[in-house]
Amino acid sequence: MAAVFPGRARDAGRSDLLAGAALVLGGLVLVAMVGRFAVTLPEAAVIISAAVLAMGVTAVQPGLIPLAVLPLLLVVLRVGGGGVDLSLSDFALAAAALPALLLAKRPFSPGLRAVLWASAIYQFATLVTVVNNPYTANAVEWAHAWMMVSGSLVVGWAVGANGHGRTGIRLLVATMTVLAVITIVEGAVHFVHGDFSPVYPSFPYDMHKNFAGTVCATGAVMVYARPAWVGINRRWSVALMSLLLGAVLFTQSRQALIGLVAAVVVLVLRSDSDRKRSKVVLLLVAPLGLFVTNLVQDQVESGNQFNSVFQRLTWFQDSMTVWSSDPWFGVGLRWWYTDRFPFQFQPPNAEIEVLTSAGVLGLAAFVMLMVVSLRVAWKLDPAYGSLAVAVLVSRLVQGQFDLFWSAVQGSVPFVVLGICLGACWYAERAAGARPADPKLARSVPVGSA
Repeated sequence: MAAVFPGRARDAGRSDLLAGAALVLGGLVLVAMVGRFAVTLPEAAVIISAAVLAMGVTAVQPGLIPLAVLPLLLVVLRVGGGGVDLSLSDFALAAAALPALLLAKRPFSPGLRAVLWASAIYQFATLVTVVNNPYTANAVEWAHAWMMVSGSLVVGWAVGANGHGRTGIRLLVATMTVLAVITIVEGAVHFVHGDFSPVYPSFPYDMHKNFAGTVCATGAVMVYARPAWVGINRRWSVALMSLLLGAVLFTQSRQALIGLVAAVVVLVLRSDSDRKRSKVVLLLVAPLGLFVTNLVQDQVESGNQFNSVFQRLTWFQDSMTVWSSDPWFGVGLRWWYTDRFPFQFQPPNAEIEVLTSAGVLGLAAFVMLMVVSLRVAWKLDPAYGSLAVAVLVSRLVQGQFDLFWSAVQGSVPFVVLGICLGACWYAERAAGARPADPKLARSVPVGSA
């Protein structure tokens, strides 16, 4: 190919040289960060140390480290405190994002560039509130949100564009299935002892029921979408779907169930889908909606002003009080970590959280980011885009009733979108190279093209 396109080969050589130089510089920066965190945040220092090693491996096999890091993106164990309260998932994402960015396949697809630009606009809009409200948690969350969107997209792209899309999706589903098995086992033990309350998984560390529920619901959506290039056959999909859905029911996470139902409805009703899905499925998911309705109705009728339904209504009212302090630019990201207000809670709604934190300006940019992401996923070849659409819809619906900017729930949908964009790009490039380069065509995994 270099002989056919000599100009392109020279450009690639210059890009490789620049990427190598940037890789060395990035490695030095990470080494300095290890020294900084070794005492205060040893867990972060371990992750960053691994990133230094990862850079060397990535230079040899681009996409391998982002692929290996995917299971760690679901580890929500918290490290740090106060304004620097992040999860191991965040540090793993940062460790994978840097080598992925430096050595990612170029050029980025138009869809990926569109979402990256939308993310940059959102970051610019929220930068106003960072400047207006100078405190540590504000600046940390600003960088954190950028990493969850743009960093996740680039990591997913590195996996898909290097031909590892199938393995990447399978790794995510496998990790989610492990969490589902843990949840079901703990739930079964509780049921044997007559405890029918929601399950909060405690192995290998304590997890909230809404975290476990939303992650397992996302896995169920991915299994139901089941694009051909992922290679999950019908028998496996039924088994995995049963495990993941069972775990969601054990957690009794209502937002997870609503998000799952919404994604299934979108997939079934999408006319240009990658494969035909029976509308009978809508009758099967209807009981899930009834289950959620009954849970909410029971809490309303209980009259307990401290249950989750009434608590959310109180939080929404208090959030509007906070927003009124600065309607246009917001009071700062993670304002609940400060003592400026009598309330210390993260609003359980995506738009209300952004509205209080970054004002009307930030909310407009957030809506644009979500619309652009959905539009890019929708216009992608349905063989790849249907999976991304389903996961994004599920997350956005969940985010209407739960925390949105949280580590795993916020990053995974954009990782999946990046994988789908990268896998589609890889398949198109491989298909275009078949007549001139049969060796490259034979290297494409079955189902990728």
